[in-house]
Amino acid sequence: MRRQAGVTLIEVLIAITLLSMIAAGMLYAMRIGLMAFEKTDTKLMDNRRVAGAQRLVEQELQGLMPVVAPCGGPGMKNAFFQGEQMTMRLVSTFSLQEAWRGMPQILELFVIPGDEGVGVRLVVNEIPYTGPVNAALLCPGMTQDPQTGAPVPRFLPVRPSPRSFVLADKLAYCRFVYLVPRVAPDAPEIWTPHWTNTGWPLAVRIEMAPIESDAGRLQPIAVVAPITIRRSLEIPYADN
Repeated sequence: MRRQAGVTLIEVLIAITLLSMIAAGMLYAMRIGLMAFEKTDTKLMDNRRVAGAQRLVEQELQGLMPVVAPCGGPGMKNAFFQGEQMTMRLVSTFSLQEAWRGMPQILELFVIPGDEGVGVRLVVNEIPYTGPVNAALLCPGMTQDPQTGAPVPRFLPVRPSPRSFVLADKLAYCRFVYLVPRVAPDAPEIWTPHWTNTGWPLAVRIEMAPIESDAGRLQPIAVVAPITIRRSLEIPYADN
């Protein structure tokens, strides 16, 4: 009588158990790989966001237009530039939506508290620039500088809106300082947190630092943008 080949029930159970263990191990390895990919992708996106924000700020400042607006009333000539420690206004040929191809924009860069009052964030408003009269609506009067006593334009307060764009978030601090032109060739460079001079600064530095330092991520650093445009307030230009 011939014996028929086959497997026992115990062998089937052992085979199923081994197959289940192999499948579980493969799923666990795939899960670890996907988690590592997600962490790496998140870190890369954060790094790109930080680098992109710093590049945007530099381009916005480099696109500064030397607009002279009748701040304080008709017949008055003042450089349209507000330079304070937490607020900066200027007209730039660079915009977030259209980059260098769009129409000039009035940029309002300012610092506001972060979520739940933790840290601060740097945001920007964009207002279409249609001419000096349009810009003068944001500086309707003149005031006296408390330090020098010189008359300076009085700007309206900057307010965030649903259209405000967050350039940098989760910052321990963020402030603006401005480079004052030298009064003599051998004089030292002076950075000031309040711009009260006529005209425009030689450069703008945005100082910022993250709330939590992470060596594995790209951290926000100070951005220094030179202002290369020079314009006399007495010479009429086409935008007037």
